[in-house]
Amino acid sequence: MDYKLLNYLQSFLTERRRELFDRVLSERTNHLTVAVEDVYQLHNTSAVIRSCESFGVQNLHVIEEVNVKRIDREIAMGAQKWVDVHRHTSTKACLQSLKAAGYRIVATTPHQKAHRLEDFDITQKAAIFFGRETQGLSADVLEAADDFIYIPMVGFTESLNISVSAAITLQHIMTRLKASSIPWQLSDSEVFGKKLEWTKKMIKDVDRIVARWEEDQKARGR
Repeated sequence: MDYKLLNYLQSFLTERRRELFDRVLSERTNHLTVAVEDVYQLHNTSAVIRSCESFGVQNLHVIEEVNVKRIDREIAMGAQKWVDVHRHTSTKACLQSLKAAGYRIVATTPHQKAHRLEDFDITQKAAIFFGRETQGLSADVLEAADDFIYIPMVGFTESLNISVSAAITLQHIMTRLKASSIPWQLSDSEVFGKKLEWTKKMIKDVDRIVARWEEDQKARGR
């Protein structure tokens, strides 16, 4: 981790921007991640990205085994710049990747013996899966799930729009995490990596500037 490079590049930013990066990164987490499976309506995926960014979830996994579309930038409102969106062409591949990273697979469904959202165990890393608008999650996700959760409702309808469900779920879990003693925040190395990445996004012709800085460091014998 080259802190000298980061400090140099941040000199190109305003103090307000540097403070904003620090504040936002202090609220980011990889303890919780989200996966959406073959969502049909593009605006729903874009809205979930926006919710992840708003509530501090750094990584989103988008499964495009059936439906392949581009992010609706107008609805995402720029959130795609600050959230890491991982695309998967297979549900099984996504599940395997998340399990290998130490995440519990958590399916959102009203049809299983699920925990109410407020009773969900937040102590372990969790990947929350949201399914298609009409069909819900696939059998692959339901069979691989370590846990199931649902949002209690009292009306005639039994489900919410996926983007609404994601927003409610993320807001609830993140509020509980922040009130707990669980180490949910990014590690120092993760914070450094994001800060460097975001700083570079803010600087025009950054590659040339970095190359010039590296040449200067070599000339100085550093």
